[in-house]
Amino acid sequence: MSELIAAIATPAAPSAIGILRLSGPGAIAAADRVFRAGSGRSLAQAPDRHLVYGSLLDREGRVIDQVLATVSRAPRSYTGEETAELQCHGSPLVLSLGLEALYAAGARPAQAGEFTRRAFLNGRLDLPQAEAVADLLEAETPQAVRTAAGQLTGALSRWVEEVYSGLVDLLAHFHAVLDYPDEDIDPFRAREIMEALEAARRGLEALLATWQRGRFLTRGVPCAIVGLPNAGKSSLLNALVGYERSIVTQIPGTTRDTVEERCSLGGVLLRLIDTAGLRETDDPVERMGVERSRAALEEAGLVLFLSDGAVPFTPEEEGLLREAMDHAPTVLVRTKSDLPPAPLPELRPAPAAAVTLSVRTGEGLEDLAVAVAALFPQGEAGEAGAVLTNARQAQAAQAALEALQEARAGLDLGMTPDAVLTDVEAALERLGELTGRAVREDVVDRIFSRFCVGK
Repeated sequence: MSELIAAIATPAAPSAIGILRLSGPGAIAAADRVFRAGSGRSLAQAPDRHLVYGSLLDREGRVIDQVLATVSRAPRSYTGEETAELQCHGSPLVLSLGLEALYAAGARPAQAGEFTRRAFLNGRLDLPQAEAVADLLEAETPQAVRTAAGQLTGALSRWVEEVYSGLVDLLAHFHAVLDYPDEDIDPFRAREIMEALEAARRGLEALLATWQRGRFLTRGVPCAIVGLPNAGKSSLLNALVGYERSIVTQIPGTTRDTVEERCSLGGVLLRLIDTAGLRETDDPVERMGVERSRAALEEAGLVLFLSDGAVPFTPEEEGLLREAMDHAPTVLVRTKSDLPPAPLPELRPAPAAAVTLSVRTGEGLEDLAVAVAALFPQGEAGEAGAVLTNARQAQAAQAALEALQEARAGLDLGMTPDAVLTDVEAALERLGELTGRAVREDVVDRIFSRFCVGK
């Protein structure tokens, strides 16, 4: 991390503002070589985080833009290093010429995510906070934004730290008694170990219970749209995404494969999967589509079961509805409400929700949004960010919990405290992997590969 890096930190398209970013030893001096302040003073004389007006120069020293510059000195900067930023007009050519000038001034091209990686390695961010930066950039709903912002402020890290600190106190007490037997230290008792293990277990189980919600927030809820042929599945998908994504005809069995698209409904990010109509068929191609539909049903976090509301609900549909309800929360959607309705029998067990709608008129789509929002509540404002949002975090938390369960089992078997606390140390190591206290280089590489250059 001893090298000076530079990158364009804004998208490569014409815009109002474009940013050139520098970090590393000599960042301010390099910025001074391509920036001429209107006051005639160098950036080395500028206070931290104050905007300075001046001109941007190309590598030949020619003026190419009027810009604002700002500097931040180590360790009080985003990366923990000396940094500088030049805020230009958002011309891709100006930014490119400015970046070439920075390279000529001694910087090298930054790698993807290198600025945030340096922030992590310099202790400015822990690993969940660094991951939250990527989640914030990729967020597609207000709820996802709030969750990522909460993680960025340390909500998840504080939860993990509370568990971690309790286990460290337990180990510290044990070693104090062991290493200083002549001191007036409370004796180490099995009951104390048990209480500490139980407190940590409760904390980790509560944390792991957030994993599904966090995964849905960041990746979206896999939502299978299922039903008999010609129930209006493709029409609903098209209505929700706002364009003709799926082919719609009056011929049953038009959809032969699963069609996927993302949309926000009721503030919930859905990964919509339009499926082939569930029915017995001799057509080998359609049969393959039905098999894929059932596979999508098994992976779904939400099912929209569509039924033609203008025809009687059949025993076949009732059986398929029960099958859907066995896999995920299911909303029964009676379509074609603009036509005279057919009777619907009393369903037991009942689906999670039921709505009627017309894709043609749009009536009832808002009711569907309300039903989906009720199935995936946003939680209290104070909980924002205190969730696991990726598999790496969940695996580390699960491994820590399993180590604590091993410790508890050893205590129940009458093992000595030192043997029991070996498992506690293993739990601490797993929690350290979650927060980044102790994490392998290949894991760090994988995490920061998500980032764009300049972040």
